[in-house]
Amino acid sequence: MSASDTMAIRMTGVVKTFGAVVANRDAFLDVAKGEIHALVGENGAGKSTLMRVLAGMYAPDAGAVLVDGRDVTGWKTQDAIAAGVGMVHQHFMLVPTLTVAENVILGMEPRKGMQVDLHRAVIEVESLCKKCGLHVDAKAKVADLSVGEAQRVEILKALYRGAKILILDEPTAVLSPPEVRDLWTVLRALKADGGTVVLITHKLDEVIAVSDSITVMRGGMTMSRFATEGTTPRDIARAMVGRDVQLHLDAQGDADSWVAPASVESSAAPVLRVTNVSVMSDRGTRAVNELSFEIRPGEILGIAGVEGNGQTELLEAIAGLRHVQSGRVQLASHDFGTRSVRERADLGLSHIPEDRHRRGLILDYSIAENLILGRQHHFGSFGALDTARIDTNAAEQVQRFDIRPAMPSLPARALSGGNQQKIVIAREMGREFSVLLAAQPTRGVDVGAIEFIHAQLRAARDAGKGILLVSADLPEVLALSDRIAVMYGGRFVTVLPAAQCTAEQLGPYMTGAAV
Repeated sequence: MSASDTMAIRMTGVVKTFGAVVANRDAFLDVAKGEIHALVGENGAGKSTLMRVLAGMYAPDAGAVLVDGRDVTGWKTQDAIAAGVGMVHQHFMLVPTLTVAENVILGMEPRKGMQVDLHRAVIEVESLCKKCGLHVDAKAKVADLSVGEAQRVEILKALYRGAKILILDEPTAVLSPPEVRDLWTVLRALKADGGTVVLITHKLDEVIAVSDSITVMRGGMTMSRFATEGTTPRDIARAMVGRDVQLHLDAQGDADSWVAPASVESSAAPVLRVTNVSVMSDRGTRAVNELSFEIRPGEILGIAGVEGNGQTELLEAIAGLRHVQSGRVQLASHDFGTRSVRERADLGLSHIPEDRHRRGLILDYSIAENLILGRQHHFGSFGALDTARIDTNAAEQVQRFDIRPAMPSLPARALSGGNQQKIVIAREMGREFSVLLAAQPTRGVDVGAIEFIHAQLRAARDAGKGILLVSADLPEVLALSDRIAVMYGGRFVTVLPAAQCTAEQLGPYMTGAAV
């Protein structure tokens, strides 16, 4: 049997450019049939572009693409779907107002005469759910689903169209640990059924846990390919970045680069005080329930918990993006009351939102413009912007936060998800602030960037800033925090010194078992 007979995917010499930006240069990828293959690399390494070439979204400028031994170079998306190649994107492409079944069948609707047969659609989707182990209510509206359930719908869409090669771009970025475990079960079942999976992820523990082989990209090029067995996260990180990277966890889950936090001066006045605050969710239920806490200068208060327990609503209320139903929020001596987002920022509040597309960026604005978003009044006068100052600020922040490509005139849309996240972090941490709300600050960024962001957060704390950290990555919360609060059902069910916490100790609180 020839090598081509055993390869589901073979890409050789792929080049893809967008104007002056070279996304792929001489990239190659070999994925065997019936394996789970991890595609890793720094932000902007060209991973997503290479997969979009495979999925027919982009035509390569040079190189060849073979699927199941057939040359498909330059094919279209519909060709890829017809051939059984499906891609689940990092940012979901669902219609919120439609049901699960309606989203899954969109474009391939079963018909009864001239009408769409919705009854049959529900039966087909329910059958597919059962077969694949993807549990979701086929009749539920997508707008009412959790993030994990929405991702299952995206996978169901691909499988409904007959996907035998499934590409997943950062699939666990917004999933809770139980949802991640469910996803691994699904991927292993697909593999057992003869399917092939390409997994793009920055989480090296996931690479080790679920993949059979690994391809590493850097600077648009393929650097290496190796078997997962016998490989460590450090090996992968070194191949990705080109140097040793100080991971915040080793493979056993022990703190590896944890730095003991500076002692917090207990007599210092709080920089942030939240008193009996209640906040409503978008569904009209109480998401935050009479919550009170304080953060002092030089302290990181980490919030652990399964997503959906009020963390999002709490940070949005403090930031001024959501109405506080009752209670009080104070920044030092300032009562926020009905102060606007801009007024809160001018008083020293910075906010890294959890959803960079919805809350953090205007994708069609340039990098330079996004770096002053919400602060335009500091970069001009009498309604006119000072372009020289904007350009100087952009050049400084692009260099300091290693935003790639280093072209401030590019629209944010042209950047990888991780580099988009760097724009938000640069804007919020590259200015004067006294309190930082950091929601999922390292979501979707590579190991080198995580190392840098962690260092920035620690430096801000050591400079006397107060930081409220929310992260679905429990090891990150454990590594960075001075105190850890576990949020469940809109309340803090326990608050403990981080030095006394372990993941095993916090787990029962996060699931409500210890409440």
